[in-house]
Amino acid sequence: MVKVRDLGLGFNSDEIVLFKYCSGSCHRARSNYDLTLGSLLQQQLISPGPQERVLSHPCCRPTRYEAVSFMDVQNTWQTVEKLSAAECSCIG
Repeated sequence: MVKVRDLGLGFNSDEIVLFKYCSGSCHRARSNYDLTLGSLLQQQLISPGPQERVLSHPCCRPTRYEAVSFMDVQNTWQTVEKLSAAECSCIG
């Protein structure tokens, strides 16, 4: 449960909404690509650039989203599409 104004989307509202997100480990879903990338990174045979972040395992990410509606301080209903995670899966 978070305040709408804390979402960082610029809405001025004191309403509290349910923000669902994905988390968890995806190590069991690792592919040959993930295993190879992890090995190459560990052996330092490849190295990411200074601004890159390389992950050698799939990420738990939303695969389906749901909209969230709330009332702003002007008493106007606002709806933000694709805000909250409705379903998660290992991606990558």
